[in-house]
Amino acid sequence: MFRELVRKKQQISQEECISILKAEPRGVLSVLGDDGYPYGMPLNHYYCEEDGKIYFHSGKTGHKVDAMLRDPKASFCVCDPGVREENSWALIFRSVIVFGRIEMVEDHDRIIAISRALSHKFTQDEAYIANEIEKHGNHTLCFALVPEQICGKIVHEK
Repeated sequence: MFRELVRKKQQISQEECISILKAEPRGVLSVLGDDGYPYGMPLNHYYCEEDGKIYFHSGKTGHKVDAMLRDPKASFCVCDPGVREENSWALIFRSVIVFGRIEMVEDHDRIIAISRALSHKFTQDEAYIANEIEKHGNHTLCFALVPEQICGKIVHEK
């Protein structure tokens, strides 16, 4: 159903892919937008080791939400910051692409838990997190990308 990586020597392990998804704070989620146009947007995410899903939060309305409700298929791309070889302009980085389907999170307690876990990728300030959840928790939509394929590779720009 999903294509295999053409350059097999560049493929990274599933463990490396998961490590990147856990470590990196953001990626680009792509869905089928209005009039069949692809719609990609940068988003913060949280990879949950317990269920293997990638969670996002957003407002409850907008182009992204409409697109996901219309067609749950999506892809999500994350890259690590990369490194430069000494005395070279070329960057070496790893990228991960996840294909899957979006499902909405309905349970309010789960939405709060996801929001808290996602916040911890950016700050450990519990007072700040609690305040943000208090202010915005009831207006937050959470959704999950349920992976059907996770594939990653190492890229040498030169």
